[in-house]
Amino acid sequence: MEVYDWLSNLDMPSNYIPFKVVEVKFKGARKEFFVNTDNIYLEIGELVAVEGPTGGYDIGHVSLTGELVRMQMKRRKTHLDQVTRKIYRKATEADVDKWKLAKDLEWETMHKARTLALELRLSMKISDVDYQGDKTKATFFYTAEGRVDFRDLIKKMAETFRIRIEMRQIGMRQEAGRLGGIGSCGRELCCSTWLTNFKTVSTAAARYQNLSLNTLKLAGQCGKLKCCLNYELDTYLDALKDIPDRIESLQTEIGVARHQKTDIFKKVMWFAYPNTEDWIPLKVDRVKEIMAMNKKGQKPVNLKDEAIELKPGVVIEKTPDYENVVGQDSLTRLDDKGRNKSKSNTNTRNSNNRSGNRSEKGARPVQQVKAQDDKRPEGNRRPEGKKPDAGKRPDRPEGNRPQSKNNKPGENVKIVNANGPGVVGTTAGGPTPNAEAKPQGQASGNRNNRNRNNNRRRGKPSSDKPKTE
Repeated sequence: MEVYDWLSNLDMPSNYIPFKVVEVKFKGARKEFFVNTDNIYLEIGELVAVEGPTGGYDIGHVSLTGELVRMQMKRRKTHLDQVTRKIYRKATEADVDKWKLAKDLEWETMHKARTLALELRLSMKISDVDYQGDKTKATFFYTAEGRVDFRDLIKKMAETFRIRIEMRQIGMRQEAGRLGGIGSCGRELCCSTWLTNFKTVSTAAARYQNLSLNTLKLAGQCGKLKCCLNYELDTYLDALKDIPDRIESLQTEIGVARHQKTDIFKKVMWFAYPNTEDWIPLKVDRVKEIMAMNKKGQKPVNLKDEAIELKPGVVIEKTPDYENVVGQDSLTRLDDKGRNKSKSNTNTRNSNNRSGNRSEKGARPVQQVKAQDDKRPEGNRRPEGKKPDAGKRPDRPEGNRPQSKNNKPGENVKIVNANGPGVVGTTAGGPTPNAEAKPQGQASGNRNNRNRNNNRRRGKPSSDKPKTE
């Protein structure tokens, strides 16, 4: 709703008489013309006291002066004789204070009016209230589907607010323009910034522009179809004049080609044969010729021979790589450093596991076998060239028995047995308790009992006295 005065920096002729009509802006993008009978010097943005529509005075901002007002009057088809209200004066401090007090009452007044409308069960929505500058009149703007009998409402509001009441019905688009907001495009609503005349918008505008008929995407904040659907509609209609209507297929000698897609600005149409994925682009003029041939009973041989070559898309040039002549470090040298390190450790671990699995599946190398034999005592070494029998384990002395993996060297281990309390003990090189972890004498007695039982099975006599070591 803002207008730029492009004549402000131009020098007018010496005998120029300024235009007496001034445009004044009020709340909600309401603009009206007033006569400057006293020839008061006014600039854009100043507060002025003007004559009210039904008596009193109102406060507004000067939005336009000079010859541009004459142009605006021609645009709105307003004659000079129709402008009768006057500009009283520039707003004083008392006028401004009274005007601010009136504006502060608008929010509370609107909510009280909504409560009264609900009590009377009126199917209307009061969206805004505009107080006059002298605080003697209030205009209520409301939306409704039909006509509403609000006579009782006016009586109650007059008793409550003690002012003159005016009810004015507006449409959904005007309501969105008064309230304002941000559209889906990210800009302020057109109806609250510059759009003054609202044209009807139909779903045909979306169909011509090949838009999806989704009401959630096509509707604005007012609940109606977006006004911007009409902005490019004329361009699409001009482009559709050369496109044939209601075309579904083209008859050829090798089969029927179905219509798939149309680019109305490039004048290109795509067709495809059944059970094929390749689309054939054709010019609109050639499609019209083939349609005329089909009406006469003639058919082209193959549409692939008449396909046009589309120009490739825009190639994006690569940005040049600049050399590090100063010797500075890379700005991304620390990015994902920990992640790369963990990945390298994981890869190393996996490679080690794979190599270990291969060695287990295959035969061990000779050097590894020899190295293990060298670690054994001299009495337990096997001769060179001799392999142990399969399924048998060579005997090893007690000193070479494997230690428990769960215990650390020098650690005391307490194991509870069913026969008695646990025994704590250590061995050379770490705790290596037996499976039962019993005292030494008890352990030797159990070993003797096992030997006696074995001798009885074999038929050998055995002494009852246990052997002592």
